[in-house]
Amino acid sequence: MTMTYDTLLQRMLSRVPNTIDKREGSIIYDALAPAAMEMAGLYEELEEQMKLSFVTTTSGEYLSLRCAEYGVNREPATAAKRKGYFYGDKKVPVDVPIGSRFAIDELNYVVREKLTVGEYMLECETTGEIGNKLFGAMLPIQYVDKLVRAELGEVLVGGEDEEDDEELRARYYAAVNEQSFGGNIADYKKKLRAQNGVGGVKVFPTWQGGGTVKCTVIGSDYKRPSDVLIQELQNEIDPTQQGTGIGLAPIGHTVTIASVQDGYFYVEVILTLEEGITGPQIQPDVEAAVESYFNELRKSWERESEIVVRIAQIDARILGVSGVKDILDTQMIYNGQSGIRSNVTLGSEDIPILTKVGVIV
Repeated sequence: MTMTYDTLLQRMLSRVPNTIDKREGSIIYDALAPAAMEMAGLYEELEEQMKLSFVTTTSGEYLSLRCAEYGVNREPATAAKRKGYFYGDKKVPVDVPIGSRFAIDELNYVVREKLTVGEYMLECETTGEIGNKLFGAMLPIQYVDKLVRAELGEVLVGGEDEEDDEELRARYYAAVNEQSFGGNIADYKKKLRAQNGVGGVKVFPTWQGGGTVKCTVIGSDYKRPSDVLIQELQNEIDPTQQGTGIGLAPIGHTVTIASVQDGYFYVEVILTLEEGITGPQIQPDVEAAVESYFNELRKSWERESEIVVRIAQIDARILGVSGVKDILDTQMIYNGQSGIRSNVTLGSEDIPILTKVGVIV
C-alpha cells in the first residue's frame, strides 16, 4: 500500500506555503496529522474492499456471494448416515421403531430406515464429519421394548463439514473453465460431486462401447464408499441403466456408478533411532506419518490418472518423525506381492490403503 500515513501527511504539508511553519508541533502540522491518519485508515479499508471483490483474494461470506453469481453455491454441512445393530436377549437381533433416537457420547442418532432384521440406517442429528467418528454401544433416549443392546456400526454415507473456502474456490474455477453441458465429462463430475458423501469422481466415456459411461467415485472421507451410497448414486443418475433418461443422465447414456478399489499396503522399515528411543515407542508416530502420506494420495486421486506410491516419499515422512535417526531399508507388500523396494503405480480406479507399518530397529 502506497497511501501510508507518512505519505499522505507529506503530500498535505507540501501544499502549504514554505512561509508558514510546518515543523512537527506547529499548528498546521498538528491540524493535518489527524486528517492524514484517518485518510490512511480509509485507504486501508478501500484496499481490503478491493480484495473482497475478486474470487482469488476474497473469503468467507464474500466468497460465497461472489461464487453464487455464477450459480456455484457453498455446500452446507451434511449429516452422517450410519448402520445400527440392535439386539435382544442372547444377542438375538430385534427390530426397533423408525424414528427412535439413540445417544453415544454427546451425539444423537435417529433411526431412519430398516435394512434387515435388527439392522437399520441411522442419521446423526448433528451435521458434519463428527458424525462419522464414533463407534460402539448406544443408549436409547426413549424406552424400546425388548432391546438389550444397541451398537453404532459402519459409515454408510459420510457426513461432511460445510465446504471450506479453498474447495468452493476450486469448484468456482472448474465451473468457469470447464463448462458442463449435456452429459460431457464436466457435467457428470458436477452432478456427482453435488451428492452427499462424494469426495471425487472419475468419468470413463464409452467404457463398454458407444453410449456407455462409467463413473467411479471416492467417498467424502477419501476412502472406498459404502454399497449403500453407490446404490443411491446409481438411482440418482441412471436407475434403469437402459439409457431411458429417467435419472440425471441424458437420454441414450447407460451409466454405471462404481466405487474406487482398495490397494492394500504393508510397509516394513529398518530404522536407526535416537538413543533411548525404542521401536514400540515410535511405532504409532511412524505409522501416522505414512498414513498421512497415503491420505494425501487419496485426496489427489480425482486429479491424477494413476496414483504412484513412492518409496522416497515414505522415507521422507518417516525421517520427519522425532526420534528417527536414519532409515536403513524400506520395503512394501502390495496386495500380497512382497519385497517391493520401488515405486508402485496403482490402477486408475485404485487407492492406497495402509494396513500396518512394521518397524525394525
